[in-house]
Amino acid sequence: MSTLKLLIVDDEPGIRSGAERVLRNFSVGYPFMEEDFTFEILTAETGEKAIELIESKSIDIILLDNKLPGIDGIEVLEYIQKNEYDVGVMMITAYASLDLAIKATNYGVYNFVAKPFKPEELKTSVENITKNLYLKRMTQSMDESGEGNRFQFLSVLSHELKSPINAIEGYLKMMKDKQVGVTIDDYKEMIERSMERIKGMRSLISDLLDLNRIETGHKNRNIQKLDITEIAKTVIDSFEPMALQRNIEISMDGDDDIYLNADKNEIEIILNNLVSNAIKYNRENGKVYISLKKKDTNIYITVEDTGIGMSKEDTELLFQDFVRIKNTQTQSVPGSGLGLSITKKMVELYKGKIEVESTPDVGSRFIVSIPAV
Repeated sequence: MSTLKLLIVDDEPGIRSGAERVLRNFSVGYPFMEEDFTFEILTAETGEKAIELIESKSIDIILLDNKLPGIDGIEVLEYIQKNEYDVGVMMITAYASLDLAIKATNYGVYNFVAKPFKPEELKTSVENITKNLYLKRMTQSMDESGEGNRFQFLSVLSHELKSPINAIEGYLKMMKDKQVGVTIDDYKEMIERSMERIKGMRSLISDLLDLNRIETGHKNRNIQKLDITEIAKTVIDSFEPMALQRNIEISMDGDDDIYLNADKNEIEIILNNLVSNAIKYNRENGKVYISLKKKDTNIYITVEDTGIGMSKEDTELLFQDFVRIKNTQTQSVPGSGLGLSITKKMVELYKGKIEVESTPDVGSRFIVSIPAV
């Protein structure tokens, strides 16, 4: 778990001690977070004391009252904004007004919690501000060399998540209003579709986190001697149900004793993305061929399909971030446009390379070569 420093600023001892008691053993976790967060609680009874702690303690989250002895909460907010501290601020006040809300919002406050508050209300608010802070820091940590990358990230995220969220919301409303029937079986198809939408959103978020961890170098790696053939067999087993739905046959031809010093999760991501694409962009009753060979000082992983194929122009764009080949044959295939970009970056971590050969309406072949050292 990671620990965030959370500062409670209030001149009422009961508020400080009560909030500290509620949050002391509280943790926050979401599916898209790499790990859960716990909180180190600090308190301040004045705005001056709050600024002193902000300057010295690298505070992450602040629960800030406005009416304080000495300088008030708005002045603390102004100080935070002026000095560009990376901190999430939530106002806790019994004296909320439109003027206060406008000023606080202009100074970057995340939200308001009215006093007195219930423990669950406080926990929910802290969950939300933690999620917001995490996502903000994640976008900031992406390639600082270009504003376009962050804008592109947010644009793709909002676009790709908006459609499934709207669909799920519509299904839930129909279920709530009992528009189709009164039993759970009447809504079986809606539930299945919603679960597929959620699965797609989870996959997108996972891809974005993988991309960010690669580019920022923040991924913890566990390098060990791996049997690549065994990993490939496990990946094939995991995709058999997906292949069976379209009557696609997967076969593998591999040398024995192909070992590589690598991170297991990274090799699985490479194989998962290649095999997944070979199935998704294949034809009904198609085939997927996987070959694992060791030649000289290199390990070769080849994944070939009998699918829709691509033009030369499309293959030249294929490994860029957020690129998806769009035509009448691919418009119904879900994806984030990140899978092959992540695969290429993973391969390059091992000083390897990935190439593609493809013919429209015939199929595609991806060849990964990695030094066997």
